[in-house]
Amino acid sequence: MLFNFEMDFATSLRCVPMIVRMKLDICGIKLSLRQWSRFTREDRHALVARSIDTRMERMAYCAFLLHLIRIRAGDMAEFLPPARAEAWQLPDGVPDAIRLKAETDGLRPPTPEQWRHLSSLQRFALVKLTRRGHENQNFGPALREFLDGNG
Repeated sequence: MLFNFEMDFATSLRCVPMIVRMKLDICGIKLSLRQWSRFTREDRHALVARSIDTRMERMAYCAFLLHLIRIRAGDMAEFLPPARAEAWQLPDGVPDAIRLKAETDGLRPPTPEQWRHLSSLQRFALVKLTRRGHENQNFGPALREFLDGNG
């Protein structure tokens, strides 16, 4: 699943889409844009499409990703702690960073009810788009897309 705010690079998958970034966080694997750029189009599509809903699927996804990093980029993977109880994984209570970013950008932050009804991927995207070093200009379009029901 790719979001409308990602469509400027969705067809080429030149940037790592949110769905893959979330899977990376869940698996605890760091992937650089340089490594991503070495993957084939088919590799990238597989990383978007593969499910990680079950433990076995997560293990297979991680193994596939580690294999790609090694054979396509010639690198050993870097590991991070897997995401556990992150703000985007918790449907109760809008994170302060989301409220602050929305208000700073002159937008209405999601209500607790709206936050609860967002998918974990939508919550992940909003949280990621508030962090330093990320393309924060997409926060407004993402927030509007998710709250207006177009996502």
